[in-house]
Amino acid sequence: MKKLIPLVLIALVAAAVFAVLKLRPGDSGTDDGRLMLYGNIDIREVQLAFNGSERIREILVQEGDRVKKGQRLARLDTRLLEARLAEAEAAVEAQRQALAKLEAGSRPEEIRKVEAELQAAQAQAKAARDSYRRIKRLLEQKLVSPQDEEQARSQADAAEAQVRAIKETLALLRAGARKEDIAAARAQLASREAAREQARRRLADANLHAPADGIIRNRILEPGDMAFPQTPVLTLAFVDPVWVRAYLPEPMLGRVKLGARAWITTDSYPDKRYPGWVGYVSPTAEFTPKTVQTPELRTRLVYSVRVFACNPEDELRLGMPVSLEVELDAPADALDQRPCGES
Repeated sequence: MKKLIPLVLIALVAAAVFAVLKLRPGDSGTDDGRLMLYGNIDIREVQLAFNGSERIREILVQEGDRVKKGQRLARLDTRLLEARLAEAEAAVEAQRQALAKLEAGSRPEEIRKVEAELQAAQAQAKAARDSYRRIKRLLEQKLVSPQDEEQARSQADAAEAQVRAIKETLALLRAGARKEDIAAARAQLASREAAREQARRRLADANLHAPADGIIRNRILEPGDMAFPQTPVLTLAFVDPVWVRAYLPEPMLGRVKLGARAWITTDSYPDKRYPGWVGYVSPTAEFTPKTVQTPELRTRLVYSVRVFACNPEDELRLGMPVSLEVELDAPADALDQRPCGES
């Protein structure tokens, strides 16, 4: 009996050594050129909010609804926004007409009117000059007073000044608007058009659209609630891409290539394997998260890895635990393939 004890001890030590070697990090499940990993399904989500402040008029989707990119999901009360847009459009049209008036210059009728006024002023100036000359001769003959002569001279000077003023007015009409005035009017029109575009943008922002295909996860606000840019209305979960978040042991870094094939299995559908590919390996190490169950010691450093999954029937859901088989030492011509559609 005593002879059997050393043999039993030797057998136990051999079994322990074999178990340690078998469960050493990076060796588990790699005999066939594949690495077994464990992780969870992950997807991207977005909090959708209106880019404006107004009361919600209608929400067009429910939780769980599938939506397409560009689909309208909700809208605000737009009565005030529509009125502001109408006001901005009227301001643009008024400024456009003002600019057209400056660019067109004076109408022929206006020029002819001023020409007629000039002729009348010239006639009045001639009459005033002739009257002044007569009174001046009478003054030399002592037949009028000096005051009469001075008054006639003032009237003649005033008539000449009136003629010069009308001539300048006529020259301005013929020359048209100053280029500086036209430039200022154009700048004012651009400002009004920008205000109109802003009003249009605000009216468009009163509609909330899906940025991508996805599924409505949460309906946070309801019709009648006040919407603000800081307050989400809906939570949208993107259906593409879907990936597995797992952690790669450090010894396997050199053997797992970007683009390498992977196969995903779940407890929910144990008879199905979902193809995928390695799309990301973290450049920095971290300690194994406590939520990850692996044969390796928890204190070992690992690298976060993202394996994109083919999910044609939407069976892979957020947070679902999965098992991964990752191809090791993949040849270059087999990397970066998209195996969706393959079994």
